[in-house]
Amino acid sequence: MNMREIQKVQQKLMKMQEELEASTFSGTAGGGAVTITMTGKFEISDVKIDPEAFSAEDIVELEVMIKAAAKDAFDKVSEAQQRLMSSATGGLRIPGLF
Repeated sequence: MNMREIQKVQQKLMKMQEELEASTFSGTAGGGAVTITMTGKFEISDVKIDPEAFSAEDIVELEVMIKAAAKDAFDKVSEAQQRLMSSATGGLRIPGLF
């Protein structure tokens, strides 16, 4: 791979990274009782809790579901980043890229 090709891959990768960062990913838990939306930068942008799914006694369960929904969203962003990398580089490992 010559320098020009590497630069093209880097430009493509930067554009795809920008698109990824502008995307949102929703993680859920408890069959949708908790939904956390995260950006492609791993920033939580929204938290939704179905008030009918919980009572004051369920607070520990709610906390567990929030963590599970956050992990689900985090995993989806991570997976999207992995797909971005492999598609941008055609599966090649290019030293110095991320």
